[in-house]
Amino acid sequence: MGGFSLAWSVPCKIIDFVNYLTDDNAVTNAVTMPSPTQNRLSVAVIGLGSIGGVAAGCLATAGRHDVVACVRRRLDRLTLDAPDGTTEVPLRALTDPAQAKPVDWVLVCTKAHQTAAAAPWLKQLCTPATRVAVLQNGIDQVRSVAPLAGGATVLPVIVYYNGERLAPDHVRLRQGTDQDVTVSDDEAGRAFARLFEGTPLRVKLAADLRTLLWRKLLINAIANPITALTLQRQQVLRRPDVKELCLAILDEAVAVARADGAKLADDEPTRALATLFTFSGELGTSMYFDRLAGRKLEVEALTGAIVATGERHGVATPLNKALLTLLRAINDAVDDEKSTR
Repeated sequence: MGGFSLAWSVPCKIIDFVNYLTDDNAVTNAVTMPSPTQNRLSVAVIGLGSIGGVAAGCLATAGRHDVVACVRRRLDRLTLDAPDGTTEVPLRALTDPAQAKPVDWVLVCTKAHQTAAAAPWLKQLCTPATRVAVLQNGIDQVRSVAPLAGGATVLPVIVYYNGERLAPDHVRLRQGTDQDVTVSDDEAGRAFARLFEGTPLRVKLAADLRTLLWRKLLINAIANPITALTLQRQQVLRRPDVKELCLAILDEAVAVARADGAKLADDEPTRALATLFTFSGELGTSMYFDRLAGRKLEVEALTGAIVATGERHGVATPLNKALLTLLRAINDAVDDEKSTR
């Protein structure tokens, strides 16, 4: 689930998690049946990992739009394991941005810290008539992608489904609640919902997407950094001293979120931590696994976003700032190691 890796094979846990994220928010079902008058659209998917692979696979399997994958290595077909069965479909793939032409929709499915690498693709794919859906963690998707999108409309997408990349050309979709993605209930969001009509992905519309983005960030703000820094799975969060630290980190983040317009409960830190504890302590997070693998961490879209937003609103975040310093040091070490190879 984006930057939060969990054992989604337990459906009740997914439901508990998503119920917390969408609590007290006006979330409505989008249309789910294909419209007979729906035009065939062109869709480019940048990044064919677990999230992008599932999105591309769902669209390609439905066969209602022309889908192209923007990838590093060429592939000709994609296999999608979905709850209703396995499908293998042809998939057009491009490996050079110079080959790309403008499209109706772009789905940005890279990790947030890889957005800059998508710039050459966005330059070729986007016009002011293009819509760009950003399926990434964080709260600043529009701020980070819009300058690269050539005047296109940019909309954030909150991802709740679990995608698993089994091979470069094989992905698995797991669902455990009544929604897979949520977008804002506006013209662009409703157009995104129509794009996925007739696919396995269920789109919901939210009246207050900002609050939902922050709720997901609160979970990521404690689980990811602490597991990565301690190199321990989520059991470490249950230590009394670490639990106390988590609540203090969340207190800062909630203060920033409220200053940023999120409508959060008085007991939001306790609720967020309680939701996290519904999952097994044996689970890791994406940041934990990235550190074990020697990959760069998705720092700026998570802890970095809290600190930066706090600075914009004049809200102090000393604990999150300390975490950010340590996480950036890890990323710098990864860069240093790569430069000496």
